[in-house]
Amino acid sequence: MSNRPINVLGRSQNTHVEQLNAYQVDGDYHVHTAQDKSKRFCPHSLIKSAIWANHSAGLYELLQPIEDTSHTRDRKRSPPDSACTRGTRVEVVKKVTTWTADNISAADEPHILWMHGYVGSGKSAISQEVCVTSGRQDRPVASFFFFRNAGDRSKIWRLATTLASQMAAVVPETEHFVRVAVKANPALLRQDEAGVSLQSRMQSLVYAPFKAAVQGGRMIVALARGPFLIVLDGLDECDNKDEVQELIEGMLAFFDDNPFIPLRVFITSRVEQHIQSHLDVPGVRLDNLVDHCSDADIATFLEVLFKNEMRRNPVIRAYISEHGEWPPTNDKRKLVQHIGGSFIFASTVFKFIMGSTAEDGSSATPMDRLPLALKMNPGLDGLYTQTLARSQHLPHFPDIISTIALLETPLPTSGIAELLGISTYKVVNVLVNLQAIIQVPGTDDIPVTLFHTSLRDFLTTQSRSGRFFAHPREHVRLYFRCLQCELVYRQHGVRSLTNNTQRKPAAAYACRYSAVHLSEGGDLFQSAEFDLAIKLCRETLGLYPGTPELIQSLARVTVDRAWRTGSLVDFEEAISLNRQLLEFRPSSHPDRSASLSDLGIALWNRYQQTRAMADLEEATSLRREALELEPSPHPHRSSLLSDLGSALCDRYRCTGSVADLDEAISVHREALELRPSPHPNRSVALNTLGDGLRDRYQHTGIVPDLEEAISLYREALEISPPPHPDRSWSLNNLGRALCDRSRCTRTTADLEEAISLHREALELSPPPHPNYPSSLNNLGLAFRDRYECTGTVADLEEAISLYREALEFSSLPHPNRLLPLKNLGLALCDRYRRTRTTADLEEAISLHRQVLELRPSPHPQRSLSLSDLGVALGDRYQLTGTVADIEEAISLYREALELLPPPHPNRSSSLNDLGNALLSYHRLTGAMADLEEAISLYREALELQPSPHPNRSLPLYKLALSLKSMYEATHKLSHLQEAIAHCEELLEFCHAVRHQDRADWLLTLGSLLQMRFDTTGHEEDLAKILTLKEEANRLSTSSTESTT
Repeated sequence: MSNRPINVLGRSQNTHVEQLNAYQVDGDYHVHTAQDKSKRFCPHSLIKSAIWANHSAGLYELLQPIEDTSHTRDRKRSPPDSACTRGTRVEVVKKVTTWTADNISAADEPHILWMHGYVGSGKSAISQEVCVTSGRQDRPVASFFFFRNAGDRSKIWRLATTLASQMAAVVPETEHFVRVAVKANPALLRQDEAGVSLQSRMQSLVYAPFKAAVQGGRMIVALARGPFLIVLDGLDECDNKDEVQELIEGMLAFFDDNPFIPLRVFITSRVEQHIQSHLDVPGVRLDNLVDHCSDADIATFLEVLFKNEMRRNPVIRAYISEHGEWPPTNDKRKLVQHIGGSFIFASTVFKFIMGSTAEDGSSATPMDRLPLALKMNPGLDGLYTQTLARSQHLPHFPDIISTIALLETPLPTSGIAELLGISTYKVVNVLVNLQAIIQVPGTDDIPVTLFHTSLRDFLTTQSRSGRFFAHPREHVRLYFRCLQCELVYRQHGVRSLTNNTQRKPAAAYACRYSAVHLSEGGDLFQSAEFDLAIKLCRETLGLYPGTPELIQSLARVTVDRAWRTGSLVDFEEAISLNRQLLEFRPSSHPDRSASLSDLGIALWNRYQQTRAMADLEEATSLRREALELEPSPHPHRSSLLSDLGSALCDRYRCTGSVADLDEAISVHREALELRPSPHPNRSVALNTLGDGLRDRYQHTGIVPDLEEAISLYREALEISPPPHPDRSWSLNNLGRALCDRSRCTRTTADLEEAISLHREALELSPPPHPNYPSSLNNLGLAFRDRYECTGTVADLEEAISLYREALEFSSLPHPNRLLPLKNLGLALCDRYRRTRTTADLEEAISLHRQVLELRPSPHPQRSLSLSDLGVALGDRYQLTGTVADIEEAISLYREALELLPPPHPNRSSSLNDLGNALLSYHRLTGAMADLEEAISLYREALELQPSPHPNRSLPLYKLALSLKSMYEATHKLSHLQEAIAHCEELLEFCHAVRHQDRADWLLTLGSLLQMRFDTTGHEEDLAKILTLKEEANRLSTSSTESTT
């Protein structure tokens, strides 16, 4: 063992703190001073004393690295507690350390070794052993052990500062260059600093300083025995997949530019797509850990564990003295075969065997449990289920287990107890029987951690965990516990939980992560729970008015309640609170982007309720500003892109600006690119891009846009299996898009699938779920579409019933009440046209008047309500001949058209409506001006819906009828010829023999040809007329039979 002095603090060589030297020994540190040369010490306490002695010179204090993420950490306190048992993994560790020690001799020699393997294959243990072995061989090593849900250790932004600090300690020549980099750009040290990418941090703090030191002309003593080694363990445990990819890309680029740099990187992870796609390249050496798993290693591992336990356990010693060897050789062999090469399974099975309580709570010895272990499912799920069952009968078990599964960062037993409002001994009582899968520390200052992160995946996947599932609703409970914990501490006079070093872990956790639990559980809140949450937030804020984090907490829960209830009072308060918060966060503040986003969300949500364009415009502006503060590859950029895209789509729907729609689609595409599979928010990006494409299809009729939208919705659905919170959203979106396609293709298969999808969405949102009314409405739309396709009255009756139920669950001021109100009116008009029941028509007119009252000017959807009421009044005019009805309809249509200037996507529909009313009025009065205006309106509608727009058929047909009337009035053959041409295009455009209107179009063309024959005497017109009539008769007969 070599005791070469290393500069632990990254301090300059002329700095003296009691002539301090430190030595890396067996993965820990020894320290000696002039007074004591053998005292073992904690690196953190040493660093603190050194900083106190020389405050201005401490690189450690400047960089603020993560203290508990390297191979020298206290593994009991900071998992994973992994190390290779003596005699195991010898060959694979030797293979890796030999590679790490070799000097770079060829330009194409890989600088990176990626060792991948499945859960429990011992990756972290090998990483630990490689680090320790390199240290023993006097070679410089820095390391970062990622660990999911362990605060900053599951993130990547502090990787550069942490590695730089370790590098300066083991290669002191790099310290000067690290300091120069920080002085030149202090933003390198700030979290989420705009414009400072992960690549920039790594380049400025690690790669460039190391390169400068190597090329500085001085001999680097630390590199005498081999290259500098960086070990990155558990890269798949990092939360931000985009930044993982960025890290790898930057690393590969650096080595491409510097092929002989004496630096190697050893990476371990599971095989995940975002890692494999970037590391499975020629510049990386690959090693599959499965190739190194052997029963011999597992046997050695178990042999050591059993021998150690025998020395500690008097029950085992007594059994052996009476019965001989235990476990018997045959059972050991069976156990090794049963484990199948998984070290985590081996370790967990061993802990199960040595446990103290059986599943039923009765006493059981290791000898009793060995046969049970041999019968276990050779996989972790079965082991987890069996182990958890041992404590499931105990008080508070579900709360404790779900809390541990859903915490954003681990807490000690007292912190868990305080957060849950129970005694610490009750937490310990539950956990003491679960030590096979959960690491329960012996002291209360160390967090409770999972033995392996696969346990969290198990607990949060219902299909795997069953009765132990940590339901997302548990986030609601944790949110309230955070609020109550924070209130208690504020009541004791603690003004700032963020900066108070004396705060307890539960209070610190509550302050930092309550908003996360609010976000995760928001859709699952009950109305009364919103009221209670706001009460607690107000009470806390009342203790310390003007505290930014308290303002933010109240603002977020208030806007959530406003969205649920539609309360404009809540919206006003939430917006006011967010404006206050923004004043605390000027342009240089690192959280300004988040505050801009929060205010934008509040304004956008109010816009959804009131349709006030000022709110939408401001929300769009705020989102643009927030996006500018977080350029690529900022981890929040994809969310801001998605928000901006949604606002632009909304603005397009109001103004008809195609530029907004095209920009929205572009923005959503960028967001999707930043969320590659398996990004947790990929389904959101897929859905929002699909929405934009569907909007463009409805405007242009370009079928590829609709097909792409359907494809995106299908992918979103595939990656959102139950109980994924976005599944209902994906089901509804795909259902609506299929309905769109059915209107174009007239195929019932799409409608059948759409109805099935909407039924599932309805089942996922039972009352009182806030999405229940909208799911009812969507299913009603699908049934109404099928009625329009097949004429089956039962479908129309079902749609009407669904709309009525949706109304019952969305009383005023519910923001979604307008949709079922409008759709019920439309469906009642459909039924009136089928049954001629006047009551349906009268109710429809009444409903449309209500909708119009709820959409006063300048509501962006007022034009639709004007048109809907106009259509119903037109129907009543046709029934009663009341002139006032058609005149009111014309007035309504004119107002609607004024609200839809070009290029609004709904203008063509409004042109058709007004044209139809004027055509009817012409037939009543004979006024040629009305007929001429109608023709002009239809021509404009056709220009706005060029072929192959799916809605082109309506203005084509109406224009043909209007020109027929014009010919009858003027006898100008040109009018008749144009009418015939439009009818021929109409039949060519919709050639499917099942089209419900085709028979009418055939007869219309036949009558036009008859007029031309009567005028010109062309014999070929007669032959065409006979052919048209025959086809029309066939279609009419087929339609009557299908309806019957």
